[in-house]
Amino acid sequence: MAEYKSFQEGIKVNGEAILGLITALPTGQDIRRQILKKHGIDPVPGKLYSQQAWLDAFKEIAGIIGNHTVFIIAKTIAENAKWPSIDNIKTALTLFDQAYKMNNTGGDVGDYKLLKFDEMNKTAVMYCRTPYPSEFDRGLLTAIVRKFRPKNSYKTEVTLDVTKESRTKGADSCTFNIAW
Repeated sequence: MAEYKSFQEGIKVNGEAILGLITALPTGQDIRRQILKKHGIDPVPGKLYSQQAWLDAFKEIAGIIGNHTVFIIAKTIAENAKWPSIDNIKTALTLFDQAYKMNNTGGDVGDYKLLKFDEMNKTAVMYCRTPYPSEFDRGLLTAIVRKFRPKNSYKTEVTLDVTKESRTKGADSCTFNIAW
C-alpha cells in the first residue's frame, strides 16, 4: 500500500489533527491552508474530513516542505490531537492506537501495536500500520515519548527499524525502536 493511501474508502480524520498541520509552524500557514482547501478541506475543530483528501493534501505539502518538516509537524499534531487520559510512558505507548483511532475513524484506519516494552532498559518497539509517511509516525512517537518519559530520563530516540518492512519501501507498515 505504501504512504498516502487510505486502506479503504470512507475513513475520516478530525479537524483538530488537520489544524495541527497548519499551526505547527508560523511560516507557510497560508500555503498549507490553500493546499488543504484545494483538496476540499477547511479544517474546523470537531468536524470530520475525508482521510484520503487529507492524505492527498498532506502529500502535496510534504513535497514542498520535506521530510524533516513533516517530522516537526507531526510532533505538533500529537500535542493538539485528542488523547485518552495518560500519565506515564507505558500507558502512552499502549494507548497510542486508541488515540490514533480517536482521530481517524470509519473503518480500517490502520493500527499501532506496542510489541515490546522494557522499563528497566528504557526501550520499546512500536509497530505502525498506517497510511501516513514514516517520518510522520516518527514525529508522533517522539512527541509522546518526550511528553511521558520518566523525569529521570533526558534522551528520546525513535528510529526506523530498517531490518523490517517499511512504508518507505512500499509496505503497509513500519517498526520503530524507541529509547528514552
